[in-house]
Amino acid sequence: MFEVRPTANDEEYAAAVYGIGQYFGPPLDEARVGRFSQVLPFERMHGAWEDGQIVGGAGAFPFELSVPGGVLPCGGVTVVGVYPTHRRRGALRAMMDAQLRDIHERGEPVAALWASEETIYGRFGYGLAAWSGEVHLPREWNAFARPFERKGQTRFVTQEEAATLFPPIWTALMERRPGVFQRTKAWWELRTLRMPDEEAANPRRFALLEIDGEPQAYAIYRQFPSWSEGSSTARLEVTEVIGATPRADAEMWRFVLDIDWYATLETGLLPLDHPLLLLLANPRRMKMRVGDGLWVRLVDVGAALTGRAYSADGAIVFDVRDAVCPWNERRWKLEGGAAARTDEEADIALDVDALGSAYLGGVAFRELAAAGRAEERTPGALGRADAIFSWRPLPWCPEIF
Repeated sequence: MFEVRPTANDEEYAAAVYGIGQYFGPPLDEARVGRFSQVLPFERMHGAWEDGQIVGGAGAFPFELSVPGGVLPCGGVTVVGVYPTHRRRGALRAMMDAQLRDIHERGEPVAALWASEETIYGRFGYGLAAWSGEVHLPREWNAFARPFERKGQTRFVTQEEAATLFPPIWTALMERRPGVFQRTKAWWELRTLRMPDEEAANPRRFALLEIDGEPQAYAIYRQFPSWSEGSSTARLEVTEVIGATPRADAEMWRFVLDIDWYATLETGLLPLDHPLLLLLANPRRMKMRVGDGLWVRLVDVGAALTGRAYSADGAIVFDVRDAVCPWNERRWKLEGGAAARTDEEADIALDVDALGSAYLGGVAFRELAAAGRAEERTPGALGRADAIFSWRPLPWCPEIF
């Protein structure tokens, strides 16, 4: 049996994070513990102990996550790992169970994560809720499909300026898209804008678009120069381009695409309805590779369903199965934008991971049923549920956490 509890000091914290960290690099030193604990507090980092030694860890950032029509508290699950000496012995399950209870007790109705391996988290109730695309675009194919008359002015800004000017633009994205987590001041300074020593040769560049004197979009990117036979083979790595409006998105992307000397632009984490797919004259040249993005877990089904907005009126009864969080395992009636327990017959039966997939509006109940992940018990219920839950734009999380 493993003892699972929150870490209490630097030593325990570093050892718990090393449960996953050892697969990617050295242990956390004092400076890295100091930085990381500002965004992931000690009490949100669980360790698994055996015989007085930490053998694994699981953290959860205290997030605010955009959901359709609003924002909810969310446990942003991260740095989950077990030491190779203790794999396949139940440590992961013990940590995930303890973490979900902790998230529930904190009143966070939703948990979310990026999966290092897509087969791990379904058994703990997480469902694939958003897709993510990776792009490799040769410079010669960067033209827009329609003439584009430029608006506004783009300028470079310092880290200090970016810390003030970029966050409102990110917040505007949250108001447009579900799946975006609110970045704290510490997050901006220590993760988004910080220049690690290992990036000194190819530093992050910060560009700001202003339209009518107002900040409307920003870009963060890095350049990797190289040459072959007298021609540039350089790579332009775009970390993120974020606009407050669709027009600002297009303007900022036009700036990035027009940067000189790169041969290939690379970026990732794009949603399937990203404007580049229709802005570009030759979108197939992006060679977009699609994979799983954000995974969502409803920790409190009633509070989560009540906490988002819906695209249509109507009632639907779900029979929810949840082997990990027994407080969710019952029939829930969604009506008038609120969910409550009910004894009425179910319209749709499904596991909680499938409901998590549909929660942000990016996966349809019909799709889940076609994959054997949902059962329609009342004729027409799948179509009714899709009309109620569907949401545009699609969910998007622009950063892996």
